[in-house]
Parts: sequence; structure tokens; C-alpha cells
Amino acid sequence: MEEIEVPTEHLHEAIEEKAKEHETGWSMYVAHSNEALIEQIKASDQWAYYQAKGIKAEIKALVVNGASDTAAAERYRKEQDAIKEIAAEHEKTSEAHLSQHVLLARSVTLFQVAIAISAIAILTRKK
Repeated sequence: MEEIEVPTEHLHEAIEEKAKEHETGWSMYVAHSNEALIEQIKASDQWAYYQAKGIKAEIKALVVNGASDTAAAERYRKEQDAIKEIAAEHEKTSEAHLSQHVLLARSVTLFQVAIAISAIAILTRKK
């Protein structure tokens, strides 16, 4: 028996397009806490990278056997400035996502309280 082949070349592209369409909807509001966590992890990675460059700069600046590599140390310090900006941007984005999450979490809580009060009001009118 011969297998039927289903064309799937365009399936991946169609899925990505649909995901991008829904990216700006409610799913992004729900995902703010996850996005905040991801951005905070990226910032943490950048700060670790920043520290590594600082350590390399200090090692290159040390005088070993009468010679130091000040050019390399200065290059590492310049790289640190760029890394610091990236890390700060990730932290800023993380804080923005987290503040959105807090706002939406409070809204959900108030909505749940409203539902509970409505249910109580409906139940107390009946005997």
C-alpha cells in the first residue's frame, strides 16, 4: 500500500505568521511575568560577561615579568561599557514587563472579587 504524502513546506511559515498575529493579543499580557524573567536572566548573563571582561582587563594590566598589555586591558574596558549598556537595557525591559504583570494581576484579582460578590448577591436573593 502506498503512503500519501502531505505537503508541509508552507506549514512552518503559516504557523509563524499566525503566532505573530496573536503576539499582540491577550497572550502577551498573560506572558509578561515570563518575559520579565527571561529579560532578567539576559541581564544577569550580561553582568556576568561584564565581570569576565573586567577580570581579563585586570589580568592584562598586571605586570608579569616586567611587561603589561595595556592595549588589551583598555580594549576589555571599552567592551565592558557596551556590555553594561546591554545589561541595563535588559533590566529596564524586565522591569517594564514586571510592572505590566503586576497591573494585570491586580486587575484579575479585582475581577475575581467582583464575580464572588455577584455570586453572593445572586444567592442571597434566593431562599
